[in-house]
Amino acid sequence: MSTITPHPLAQFVRVAETARASVTFVLDGVEVEALAGDTLLTAILTQQRHVRRSEFSGAPRAGFCLIGACQDCWVRSEDGTRLRACSTPLREGMRVRTRFGTDAEGGAQ
Repeated sequence: MSTITPHPLAQFVRVAETARASVTFVLDGVEVEALAGDTLLTAILTQQRHVRRSEFSGAPRAGFCLIGACQDCWVRSEDGTRLRACSTPLREGMRVRTRFGTDAEGGAQ
């Protein structure tokens, strides 16, 4: 069974499928864990309240459709590659950025 402790600021709280192996990845420069088989969206939202901030308004975004159609869950790998979090499988060692621009909350650039 997984020993991952729920993050106090998480949007998602895992209540099932807790026996999967844990996977380590880097989220905004911090090493965190999720479970094997998670999408990037699930992995991020078990760590924080939103996936990113809107480039237009700065409002928090957490994905909308969850099927890859709405374009609301884009994040970037540390090398700058855009990733659609809702349909990208989490991989061990991924390095993901959800914060962009100059403000601490990752507001518009």
